[in-house]
Amino acid sequence: MKKVLSGIQPSGQLTLGNYIGALQNFVRLQETHECYFMVVDLHAITVPQEPAALREQSQSIAALYLAAGIDPQHAAIYMQSHVRAHAELGWLLTTLTSMGELERMTQFKDKSAGKESVGAGLFVYPSLMAADILVYNADLVPVGDDQKQHLELTRDLAGRFNSRYGDYFTIPEPYIPEIGARIMSLDDVSKKMSKSNPNPGSFIALLDEPDVIRKKISRATTDSGREVRFDRESKPEVSNLMGIYSLMSGLSLPEVEARFEGQGYGPFKKELAERIVDVLEPLQQRYREIRSSGMLEEVLKQGAEKASVVADRVVAGVKERMGFLKS
Repeated sequence: MKKVLSGIQPSGQLTLGNYIGALQNFVRLQETHECYFMVVDLHAITVPQEPAALREQSQSIAALYLAAGIDPQHAAIYMQSHVRAHAELGWLLTTLTSMGELERMTQFKDKSAGKESVGAGLFVYPSLMAADILVYNADLVPVGDDQKQHLELTRDLAGRFNSRYGDYFTIPEPYIPEIGARIMSLDDVSKKMSKSNPNPGSFIALLDEPDVIRKKISRATTDSGREVRFDRESKPEVSNLMGIYSLMSGLSLPEVEARFEGQGYGPFKKELAERIVDVLEPLQQRYREIRSSGMLEEVLKQGAEKASVVADRVVAGVKERMGFLKS
């Protein structure tokens, strides 16, 4: 089977956008691919983190992986920092990465803008991201538009290593799902729904209480007029909400339009909120059961052991080709 690698940072609460754009696809991919799904805690510390918050968010995301339906018998679920090969290969690839390549990374530019001092980790972490992928010789990487640049760097580094030391790394390809890859903010449709947005009203968190979800949807920005019609150019706000409704209900966009013809935004937003609640309440119940069961530590341990077998072997091959003595 082809290998798939992906991960989510333990910073902020996972959102409905993460569920639709990432977790649901992870669940589908585990049936047909060899999957490695990690919590990228080493990436999170490229900006300052409160230790207690980092621990809690790391556990929360791992539990949400399970609650969403990722099966540890089919996919490795683990903490990035528990597989030491990530950091080791990250350093080796950093030595193959030019300053110019890192300076062109738009995420570095965005996160460092207006700051007097920026940590070196934020600058070089694209090399670690490349290592995350190449340490398993992954074939496919689920990516959003904001990560395409990092995947291109990964492909360049793999090709550079292969050219210098002989063919070894698989050149990974992006996996971009046909639907659900980009859910936009509830308050500004020009921005992706993001767990890092300082305005909690801009996103639905997966662990939001039902009444909180209803309130956020009722306050979601809509276009002028009252017609529930899908048109990303002239009605981008309601089109975003319709996309969420479609994915939550299984109805096509024309079916959503027909369902709310002549009813206006009020009834549409009210029913949209209930659709979201219906999907998230069972997930939240499973999440609470997982957190209280004590199973998470063993799942992460087994996932790290499974991932390390593959990753250690790949790093050993890299070091041999680069000329390191065997330990």
